[in-house]
Amino acid sequence: MKVLLVGSGGREHTLAWAIATSPLCDELVCAPGNAGMAKLGRCADVGAEDIDELVALARKEDMDYVVVGPEVPLVAGLVNRLDAVNIKSFGPSAAAAALEGSKGFMKDFCARHNISTAPYSRFNDATKAKAFIRDQGGALVVKTDGLAAGKGVIICDGPDEAEAAVDIMMMEKAFGTAGEKIVVEECLEGEEVSFFALCDGERALAMASAQDHKRVGEGDTGPNTGGMGAYSPAPVVTPEMETYIMETIIVPTVAGMKAEGAPYQGVLFAGLMITADGPQLLEFNVRFGDPECQALIPRLKSDLLTAMVATSDGQLDHLDLRWSEAAALTVVMASKGYPGTYKKGSEIGGLEAAETQESIIIFHAGTTSKNGKILASGGRVLGVTALGGDVMEAKARAYKAVDAIEWTEGFCRRDIGWWVTGP
Repeated sequence: MKVLLVGSGGREHTLAWAIATSPLCDELVCAPGNAGMAKLGRCADVGAEDIDELVALARKEDMDYVVVGPEVPLVAGLVNRLDAVNIKSFGPSAAAAALEGSKGFMKDFCARHNISTAPYSRFNDATKAKAFIRDQGGALVVKTDGLAAGKGVIICDGPDEAEAAVDIMMMEKAFGTAGEKIVVEECLEGEEVSFFALCDGERALAMASAQDHKRVGEGDTGPNTGGMGAYSPAPVVTPEMETYIMETIIVPTVAGMKAEGAPYQGVLFAGLMITADGPQLLEFNVRFGDPECQALIPRLKSDLLTAMVATSDGQLDHLDLRWSEAAALTVVMASKGYPGTYKKGSEIGGLEAAETQESIIIFHAGTTSKNGKILASGGRVLGVTALGGDVMEAKARAYKAVDAIEWTEGFCRRDIGWWVTGP
């Protein structure tokens, strides 16, 4: 099977790492890929958001299967375009991808199908949003309706901060068109987790859980980023909790999307808050998380590509997934200045020494290769992943590998996993 993998981040390197070892995969092409992915397959210079060129590439290369990593091409309808030329793919249709493409759609969907989520209201007018905020008082969360690369969420301690968030999104347009419409919701208290399930339009199959650290600073301080690290599994997601999440959130979502004429096929990533009243849905994502994927997939003992094809074929009732008992932890190394302004082109050394350490896998994100050297080309650049008997052991191994990497222009948080291991 010839497989085209769309994307260039740490998530996509992780998927490439798993797909390349599948007995189903004869050839892997990555578009556009990165320096790490280039070691696993051939890279094609086609952007992950260039829908026309991706379809043309899939047709020209006579691809058997396309795996779409990022959310933007999914929301833009890449799967629909591939279906139109009879090329099978992994990921939801544009209609189904609205679960992530519009936070307002997701919240309204939950209301229609009695799926637990925070009380909310939607706005396309800043003045009305601020009036609502003043009426509510207390802690609130302000979100862009559209896609904002994981950064369009501002947690606010009170009305003043919430009104400022409205201005940032709707007046200053800090998130572009994504902030033209917003959602304002009650701020839930509890423990946040990421939960993943495969969905074939009819059925859902639980994968595993993870927890990530979104804020740039240690102790979970500073602005939100795309994610500074993650670990899997999440201790709070017990077998009983997993069953409850599946029965009250995942399965009703699959049934609801089918009933509304947009069957959901692909991986469904539920961002949840485990509150005193049980799990509440914060958001849906229509792809694997990043960096959660880097901690999740190394624990998967089953063949990932086989699972993806079964999902696309509506055959999840014939599939079972096996998971390692080991824990995994990923530390993201980013360019200094991220998530703000940062420089590109700095050299990264010591990768071979780091990767030869026990139970270490280094996933590339924003990297390029030039004259045999690995250079930083993005904000989040590396995901240093370690496996261990528990989160504590995985954490110790991951940071030992981080310390072997020579990159003066990079930084990382030193406390990934602290919710489990302590600071």
